Order: sequence, then structure tokens, then C-alpha cells
Amino acid sequence: MRHGTFLAFVAPSLIAMIALIVFPVISVVVQSFHAQHEQVIEIVESCGPFGCSETTAVNQEATQALREAEPLGRFVGWDNYVNRGHLAFAEMAEAWSSSETWGEWWSKVMNLPFYGAIVFTLTFTFIVTPLTIALGFAIAVAVNSATRAIRGPLIFISLLPFIINPIVGSLVLFWMVDARGILGQAIQWLASDPDLSVKASTPMMWIMLMVYGVWHSAPFAFVVFYAGLQTVNQDTNEAAMIDGANRWQRVRYVTIPHIMPLVTFVALIQLMDNFRVFEPLISFSAEAHAQSLSTYILSDLTGETVLFNSAAATSMLTVVCVGILLSPVLVRTWRDFKRA
Repeated sequence: MRHGTFLAFVAPSLIAMIALIVFPVISVVVQSFHAQHEQVIEIVESCGPFGCSETTAVNQEATQALREAEPLGRFVGWDNYVNRGHLAFAEMAEAWSSSETWGEWWSKVMNLPFYGAIVFTLTFTFIVTPLTIALGFAIAVAVNSATRAIRGPLIFISLLPFIINPIVGSLVLFWMVDARGILGQAIQWLASDPDLSVKASTPMMWIMLMVYGVWHSAPFAFVVFYAGLQTVNQDTNEAAMIDGANRWQRVRYVTIPHIMPLVTFVALIQLMDNFRVFEPLISFSAEAHAQSLSTYILSDLTGETVLFNSAAATSMLTVVCVGILLSPVLVRTWRDFKRA
């Protein structure tokens, strides 16, 4: 293919990527180095029948003029990244020096909003991702081994969590774990505690969010792995059976090595998807028990004062964290490509 033809072919995609990805990212980076202008305060003298008094008031005209002159706000450099709302270097150093035990230091760290959000996000990601891969693979093997007559209904049932809207699915589970719901009452019965409430317990709410994450994401892994199982060399499987390999050994030494590239692909997608966990926290009304980086950004953008600079800094730190998470998988993919 000629270079001109190739460029003409990819030009629409490149233009769309630059317009929808590159420019917004540059805008967010620039915004993260600025802060909103402070309100202009002036002293106002008010007089009445009993004398005069001085009060402070916001000069709306001067404040608006300042914001119009510098729409991005004040340039503050890295302050947005190191303040208490984000990396909090000063607060972390103070917590380290004033804490006598690890538990005391950890409780102080968790009170910092950014670290509380990133701890939940990482916990959710590192638990949900491997469980999703394992459950999706198990379902794919089970469906692939089923008789042809029931394989279609099994595939349909396995795909239901993926078909249902995430908000609807999380709301259904949220109602089920209510104290009056079927799961909520079952948990009370198992714990022999009629007053136990999933919604009032932070550990149980974290567990429920992760259960929902696995339930919703497993069908995607199932579809990918089920497609991969159709390409497994049956001659190799039959040779393993002749050599006396049982079912588990055939799966371990024949099937899994064959679909490892698909495992890498699913891991990449799930790491990115789970790291931006958002819908379950909103649907479960779990903000009092857990906050992710996505909901932390939302809180900056929907509060009484819209903090674009804080949201921009959190967004950039999120991008850096995602890059760090994906780097081992990307390195493995690159090495596999080089070997090929």
C-alpha cells in the first residue's frame, strides 16, 4: 500500500483521536497547574441611626473581572498535586512523625481523601480482576463441555449480567442486600444477627461492591475465552488423553497455554475498567463507606464550589496510576511479540 493511500485511510481516525483525546488531555494537564481565583474581599461601611460599622463583603464585579482576565485561574505549579486533597506530602510526613504504631499511621493516611480513594480503587481492581478472569474461564470451560442441546441456553444465561444495564444491575443487587431483601435476610440468618445491615457496614459494603464487579464483568471474560476455546487444537487434546492426562491436566497444560494471549488481553481491559469503578458506588449509595478516584473527581465537579483544578489533578494522577498498573502486562505483551 502506498504511503499516500495509507495516510488517507487512517486520517479520519487520527483526526478524531487528536480532537477527542489529545486536545482534552492537554487541556486537563494545563488546568491541573492552575487554581481558581480567590474572591475579592472589600471593606464596606454601613451607617444607620445608631452609628456606622464596617463589614466585609465580596466584590462581585472585581472577582468576575479577575476571572475573565485569567480564565484558567492562578498558576500554582505543582501545588494542586502536593496539597492535602491529593498527594499530601506535608500531611504524610506529619502523620509518619507523629504516629507511634502502623495502625495509627494507617488511620491518619486513610483520612486523607485521595489516599482513601486510591486504596479502595486498588483493592477493588486487584480483587475483581483475577476473580473475573478465573470465573469467566471456568464458565467458558463448563459451557464448552456441555452438550449441544443446552449450550445455547447456558450461553444466554451467562451473558445476562453483561446485557443488563450496569445501573439497573447494581440497583437490583442493592435492593436484594437491603435488610428486607432476600440476600439481606439470608445474611442476617447466617450471622444470627437480626440487626445486621450490609449497608451500614463498611467491610460488607466493600465485599458487596466487589461481588457486583465480578458478576457484571465475568460475561466479557467468558465470551473472549469461549471464542478462544473453539481454536484449541483437538489433536493435541486427544494425544494428551491417549497419554493418560486427566481433564484438569489437559486444561492446565493444553488449554491454558493456548489462550494465554487472551488472558493478557482480558487482564488489560479489566484493569482499565475496574480502575475507573464508578456506577456501583453511585447505585449502592456507598459514598459513606467507599470512594473511588472516579467519584472523587465527580465530587470536585458537583460540589458547591466547582474545583476544576482539583479534578484535573486527580485525573492526571489517575492516568499515571493506570499506566503503572498496565506496564507489567504491556511489557509481557511486547516480549511475546518480540519472540514471535
